[in-house]
Amino acid sequence: MRREQSQQRRPVESPSLPAKKPVGSLFLVGVPIGHPDDITIRALEILKRVDVIATEDPIATQELLRHHNLSAVLTSYGPTRIKEKVAVLIDRLQQGTSVALLSDCGSPVISDPGSLLVAAAHKHSIPVCSIPGPSAVTAAIAASGFSAEAFHFYGEITTATGPQQRRLIRILTHTEPTIFFCTTESCPAILNVIARTAPRRKIALACNLTLEQETILRGAARHIAERLKRIRPPQAITMIVAGEQPTGRKTAANRSRN
Repeated sequence: MRREQSQQRRPVESPSLPAKKPVGSLFLVGVPIGHPDDITIRALEILKRVDVIATEDPIATQELLRHHNLSAVLTSYGPTRIKEKVAVLIDRLQQGTSVALLSDCGSPVISDPGSLLVAAAHKHSIPVCSIPGPSAVTAAIAASGFSAEAFHFYGEITTATGPQQRRLIRILTHTEPTIFFCTTESCPAILNVIARTAPRRKIALACNLTLEQETILRGAARHIAERLKRIRPPQAITMIVAGEQPTGRKTAANRSRN
């Protein structure tokens, strides 16, 4: 008898494709605003394990890492060719690279171009994780003695002339405190504008926050300007202008037209 040769054929196995590597994550890591020990345990853990650290100031970041006995691959992010750097980082994230974004101090994206990278990450469905840390804004308003129920933040004001002078005039019409950064060079001119426009307005100047030379100056603009001349020029200045009181609204409005 002839052996039955009709056997069920085995399906031909197609070669398996390599598993697609998941995209990397973008971590926004808050770093100290002055004192290097003002960093969270979670932030240090993230900095240990990410593949790349994109930083506004590689030298400052390298010093911070060295202080905490860490090493990492660094790449610059800013201040020029931001769009090109965003494209490169997004490509690396899509390939599975994990990236930590750092500012020179404080939280990335606050008064720096980090928002461009974050927006691009969201657009390409890349996970974004914020690792909170120190902030000169909240540290300064807390130390100012002004109400912090609501406040305005204006980033950095680098001059007291032209459009930025008009910006200062608008600040003086707010009924809530306004916070902004300024430099040692621009601070006297800004105080001069405020002294002319709202001579009785209270101001707090938070200088070198968290450092050994930390100083909080509080009073009217002219008074603070005089005190500022008698101390060593601060490395970093955060200015808080108190909100206008209702009784002074008409006076400030009239002065703003001059």
